[in-house]
Amino acid sequence: MEQKTIIPREVVDKAIAANGIKDVSKASIRQIVKIVRDIEEETGIEYVKMEMGVPGLAPAEVGVKAEIEALKNGCASIYPPIEGMPELKKEMARFVKNFLDIDVNQECCVPTVGSMQASFAAFLTAGRRDAKKTKTLFIDPGFPVQKQQLKIMGLPFETFDVYKFRGEALRDKLESYCKNGDIATIVYSSPNNPSWISFTDVELRIIADIVNKYDIVVVEDLAYFAMDFRKDYGQPGVPPFQPTIAKYTDNYILLISASKAFSYAGQRIASLVISNALYMKKFPDLLRFYAQEELGRAMIYGAVYALTSGTAYSAQYAFTAILKAANDGTYNFRNDILEYGRRAKQAKDIFTQNGFEIVYDKDMDNPVGDGFYFTVGYPGMTGGELLAELLYYGISAITLDITGSERQGLRACTSQMSQHKIDLLKDRAKLFHETH
Repeated sequence: MEQKTIIPREVVDKAIAANGIKDVSKASIRQIVKIVRDIEEETGIEYVKMEMGVPGLAPAEVGVKAEIEALKNGCASIYPPIEGMPELKKEMARFVKNFLDIDVNQECCVPTVGSMQASFAAFLTAGRRDAKKTKTLFIDPGFPVQKQQLKIMGLPFETFDVYKFRGEALRDKLESYCKNGDIATIVYSSPNNPSWISFTDVELRIIADIVNKYDIVVVEDLAYFAMDFRKDYGQPGVPPFQPTIAKYTDNYILLISASKAFSYAGQRIASLVISNALYMKKFPDLLRFYAQEELGRAMIYGAVYALTSGTAYSAQYAFTAILKAANDGTYNFRNDILEYGRRAKQAKDIFTQNGFEIVYDKDMDNPVGDGFYFTVGYPGMTGGELLAELLYYGISAITLDITGSERQGLRACTSQMSQHKIDLLKDRAKLFHETH
């Protein structure tokens, strides 16, 4: 007797083959999205979609209003300044002070076309500032597309899964890579995509010690700003502040995105924030690629200029208004995005009640927080096997394999999980457990 599923197996298998996927454990986020879309179009059955981190909340209204007004006033006919609108740079510097307790000059805040462009520009400059340092070190698991960016540039990288190297153990692990003298940049996200762990101040100090010792630039991806909901990082000028490496070193580049914290993903707006000291520091080896040896100017007038000639004007007006409202205390963005934590709690409970396990369940000695992402596995199955099976049950995710994780399981995103989807998940996870 054939095992009961939500989607006929032959339909799923045909969609996977039609998209040229030989091994779903290696499939990218966008490839899974395409497979699911094809299956939905053929069957009319909706999926519980947990593969893509697209915001599932309404965009910040203050941004929408400002952008509409800017378009009405004719900004679409004018090229934006490559270095960013002065008003936006001012509010980003205020935001960094208010929510990270870090002082940075306005000129060091550079709007980008999302954090994707920000990381690309950071790698193009920080990764080429010293001819003897060519590698990037990823503290994984992490966002897989950043590795794809380096592949496109022809720049080498190393990775390791941090789960077994928390606390003081992180020092020796970093030393083992950095002592060779060829690491140009270290990259991580905190809260982490996909494990949702957050680095402690002790760990941030350790990373800072290493980058100071070996003259490495840290690219700290703050895509999920203030989204470790175990603490309230959403009050301007009031501790606790979002933890950051910028407290302990000048060798930093921060990526601050409007996509998740402000639900403003569709307009592709973010900001590079470069430390005052690093922005002005001169690296003669940059002249191999750029007309200037000062890192900040090479970043703006070399990398960002060549990539996009700046960031859409209307989106800059929107981001300015969002940041100003947050800085002034008239917009509590954290209150809006707490919904992700509620969804994560519900979804994790459903999975664990049906035989699944939370793969990254601990953040040091504490339970991992509930937020935008969580990780899930099933006993006796690899991540690839689990994904392949869940697709038959109308549930999609991505494997931890493509995030640099050494553990078996899936990354699940809460963003598209409305209450309706959570109700579907309850029934489908139950059926999956009954048949496995």
